[in-house]
Amino acid sequence: MPGPLSHIKVLDLSRIMAGPWCGQILADLGADVIKVERPGEGDDTRRWGPPFLKDRDGAPTKEAGYYLSVNRGKRSVELDLKSEEGCAVVRALAAQSDILLENFKTGTLDRMGLGYEALSAVNPRLIYCSITGFGLTGPMAGDAAYDFMIQGMGGLMSVTGGPDDEPGGGPQKVGVPIIDIMTGMYAAIGSLAALANRDQTGRGDHIDLAMLDVSVAMLANQAMNYLVSGKAPVRRGNRHPNIQPQNVYPVADGHIVLAVGNDGQFRKFAEVIGQPALADDPRFATNPARVENLPALEALLIEALARAPMADWLARFAAAGVPSGPINTVDKVFEEPQVIHRRMLRDIPHPTAGHVRQVVSPLNFREAPLDFTAAPPLLGQHTRDVLAALGLKETTA
Repeated sequence: MPGPLSHIKVLDLSRIMAGPWCGQILADLGADVIKVERPGEGDDTRRWGPPFLKDRDGAPTKEAGYYLSVNRGKRSVELDLKSEEGCAVVRALAAQSDILLENFKTGTLDRMGLGYEALSAVNPRLIYCSITGFGLTGPMAGDAAYDFMIQGMGGLMSVTGGPDDEPGGGPQKVGVPIIDIMTGMYAAIGSLAALANRDQTGRGDHIDLAMLDVSVAMLANQAMNYLVSGKAPVRRGNRHPNIQPQNVYPVADGHIVLAVGNDGQFRKFAEVIGQPALADDPRFATNPARVENLPALEALLIEALARAPMADWLARFAAAGVPSGPINTVDKVFEEPQVIHRRMLRDIPHPTAGHVRQVVSPLNFREAPLDFTAAPPLLGQHTRDVLAALGLKETTA
């Protein structure tokens, strides 16, 4: 069966991560996503390696792992947007599209005649999603941005990493480009909401989405902790600011993640580690008390957990219903039985490599299951077909 968005056409003018992540989400859901790329160059991420995918003979291709992570299921078209011919093709594609994604610097597409006002005149039903670092308005509207700098500027790095007075302490970025990824998620949500609204109004919309805004929104409970208390949150390493015990703890042969979420789980936890009296100790009986008395609690936990290896603790905590887990390296993630069962890793046919392994969408639909059969495209792989459908020749663009 076709995916839930198989009736939707997306024109993806974006590059790097945030916009392409949104486009990949929509493609996974069945949308026909046309990725417009610079002739001979393509998306910058095609060259962001090593590593590069290897062809059937073991030689590196021109597709870096970074590019392969965000462009599955799309069709690639080479267009020169510096030429009137290329811009004319974009207008023709926009006239047939439901959603347009772009992350050019503010004002760039307007100067090309490809801004929202121009394209909505061609297609009033078009949903035009503009993704920028700082938004289309404001004193920084024209500035460029990257995930790393926004993680710092938006407050995320102020609550990520160890305390300054601990060895290795200091601000840290998240290990994946989380602002880009979440911006892509918000872009997908916003685009789908605009589609739903279009069903009621008959008109499209212009979405103004800023990475900095996304970073501020992502502060979530940490922002509210500040707004309620007036105290800026600080870096606590792996310790949760509001729920304890939640941290990484040493065991006899490594480290374990504990995520005790409520008083009932803490009572079970105390029983498993052989110290049931902790659950009745006024310093630890309730979550607020555990947060206030964390140093004393952690000293007891570290001593207790050091007495057994990880596998032993994981089995005992699982039997008691206490959330815990290992710290898997990425290779170990794909060996987890649950990850294997959920088929999060798939092999997809690829024109030069034979196949490419892909981490697929976590969405599972009973009535409209997703289909992962189209690999991230080669540069310009679909130019001829797309232009032919418009009645144009490849030399036009």
